[in-house]
Amino acid sequence: MFEIDITQLNWWAILVSTLVAFVLGGIWYGPLFGNLWLKELKTTKFEMEPSLTPFLVTLVTTFITCLIMAMMVNALRTETWWEGALIGGVFGIAFIACSNISDGAFCRWSWKFVAIQSTYRVIYCVIMGVILTIW
Repeated sequence: MFEIDITQLNWWAILVSTLVAFVLGGIWYGPLFGNLWLKELKTTKFEMEPSLTPFLVTLVTTFITCLIMAMMVNALRTETWWEGALIGGVFGIAFIACSNISDGAFCRWSWKFVAIQSTYRVIYCVIMGVILTIW
């Protein structure tokens, strides 16, 4: 069993990783896949109600994801960027993508929608793992 000492966490790396993932989301759901994502949601950007709430919720949940990832990186004593990327990828696939795929099957989301959602999150987990390891 390992212990997690939150005083040993690099809070700057956690904050930067959170912001990087958040900015990546803006790019991912904007210029990269925004139109396809909206099409798969069967809506348009004009039909979506402008609200700050989804952005705040996303920022908080991304921070929580990053905090847990930082605890894992610290507990596993990762040292190289490759180890950080591997932990991030495993975390993203096992805990996020698999849940999205399962939810998608029950909610009858299109596979394109599931792929857009899951790939973004796996990529940001890999990036988080790297930042948290090398910082």
